[in-house]
Amino acid sequence: MDIKEQRIAALKKVGKKLENTLDLDPLIEKLSGSSLVLLGEASHGTHEYYTWRTAITKRLIEEHGFNLIAVEGDWPDFYRVNRYVKHYGNSHQNSVDVLKKFNRWPTWMWANWEIETLTDWLYTHNEHRPANERVGIYGLDVYSLWESMEAIIDYLKIHDLILVPSAKRAMGCFEPFGDEMGMAYARSLQRFIPKTCENEVVSLLQEIKQRSQSFNTDIEATLNMEQNAHIAKNAESYYRSMVHANQSSWNIRDHHMMDTLQRLLHFHGGKSKAIVWEHNTHVGDARATDMALDNTINVGQLVREELSHLNPKIVGFGSYQGTVVAGSEWGAPMRNMHVPPAIEGSWEYLLHRTGKGNQLLFMEDLKGNPLFKDPIGHRAIGVVYHPKYEKIGNYVPSVMPERYDAFIHIDTSEGVHAMDVYVDKSQLPETYPWAF
Repeated sequence: MDIKEQRIAALKKVGKKLENTLDLDPLIEKLSGSSLVLLGEASHGTHEYYTWRTAITKRLIEEHGFNLIAVEGDWPDFYRVNRYVKHYGNSHQNSVDVLKKFNRWPTWMWANWEIETLTDWLYTHNEHRPANERVGIYGLDVYSLWESMEAIIDYLKIHDLILVPSAKRAMGCFEPFGDEMGMAYARSLQRFIPKTCENEVVSLLQEIKQRSQSFNTDIEATLNMEQNAHIAKNAESYYRSMVHANQSSWNIRDHHMMDTLQRLLHFHGGKSKAIVWEHNTHVGDARATDMALDNTINVGQLVREELSHLNPKIVGFGSYQGTVVAGSEWGAPMRNMHVPPAIEGSWEYLLHRTGKGNQLLFMEDLKGNPLFKDPIGHRAIGVVYHPKYEKIGNYVPSVMPERYDAFIHIDTSEGVHAMDVYVDKSQLPETYPWAF
């Protein structure tokens, strides 16, 4: 029996069926002792990843007191969602309106009907709870340079005119680069224009921190202002780093997401419990992949190194075949693309060959097994995808028992349901109703 067949036989012994939310019981039990649960995804456009993550999230909130969700999205967009689900004043009237405000490509990643139902559930869950017991949802990402600068200025114009000149000075430094200031700023530095905006954003962050007490106009106003200032500083650094052909921009981004997560945990108090939604490439421990070869880190590695006292748990996701929503290039129209069967020998191929269909695995059942001590190709699909070329660059060599604590395998998956495409929700797949 060759090594592939031996691996298939070993996986067949430990995989557990996954057909409905009751089948999550052993996973929820494993996660219940953690204060930080990271839920991955193998793409940003797969229906089942959203529904199963939501099913897990609901149970952790309802049964084990988790009180915040942090996602791989922009802070300003999710701060609007957060205000809506927490019933703050001057927020949107319904979940569809607030999610349709997501206008940065790829819009389908969050403006979709799967997230709409999660948002509605959070709104209802929080409705009759005291303000300090409501569950929030926040964006961890670093991309929103322009939106964060606008949010700072809009707030200061009403609540702290003293800092308006500093904020306008920082924003004025970026204005020549237009609405897509981040990439245009990076391109300008590639053309050896020596002027950067680093001093302006660093100075603004320092001034906002010094005057933070003046921003407590509601329970989260200071948090919002400081976070937008951190984004301005770190986004400038991120885009400036893009002129170098190395891993520095990735590391800046994941350090920013980690710092934001820690800021949220601190804000919500010493007993806070967080759920993180991000791509597998961010949550699956980088040390168990070829990312480690060029000193690339990620959030999964950082939480295990720096937040071990929270007993973090990482759950990866993947699928063997199906469809996915993605674009053929950055900024291209979204398409529901065919995902071919996983390549022979890959992690997804091995799980498919067990014949067990959708399943749940615990990595502790594989640790110490010599069959899984070496890297195995594990599929990763981004917002840009070319199915015919996926064998070239869509498989990350991974020591699976070291990368995750648990894994959910979907045998045949389908694309997420974007809001800008009409969907008859009564016709959505059977996983849609019960997963929320």
